[in-house]
Amino acid sequence: MKFLTDLFPVMLFFGAYWLTKDMFLATGIAIGATIVTVGLAWIKHRKVDTMQWISLALITVMGGATLLLHDKHFIMWKPTVLYWLMGGGLLIGQFTGRIGMRSLMGSQISLPEATWKKLNLAWIVFFLTLGALNLLVAYRFSEEVWVNFKLFGGFGLMILFVIAQSLYLSKYIEETH
Repeated sequence: MKFLTDLFPVMLFFGAYWLTKDMFLATGIAIGATIVTVGLAWIKHRKVDTMQWISLALITVMGGATLLLHDKHFIMWKPTVLYWLMGGGLLIGQFTGRIGMRSLMGSQISLPEATWKKLNLAWIVFFLTLGALNLLVAYRFSEEVWVNFKLFGGFGLMILFVIAQSLYLSKYIEETH
């Protein structure tokens, strides 16, 4: 359910864009939808996940700049900033001994220390690459291609990466009968 609520603003952005071909209207709708999503999370749980706060801050700042300055590039940079923040956070953790992926998944799977580091490094490279790829698509292709990439390309690559990661980690999963 949380996954769907996190995707709600993206879906509304995408739907608004494809119905109107108006990036500014779609951006305004995404800002509003994110505010509503975070507000509902707060009302329901009296708590909002860190990623939801980061998402709200980014859509408000980058989307707000898009609307205020009437420049679509700010909203096009938003996924890159998010991916690079996540990759950068994992990278800082790698150097300080706080392996981010172990913090996220350590209660679900037991891995050797070297494997946690490799997994963390793989996510760092993935996020940094995805951020760069977003900029490549934003600046080398049409606005419509970028909107499609934002939803289907980024999401599709994420799913493929998670599947590849699962296959790699499957050798560490012990079956219990």
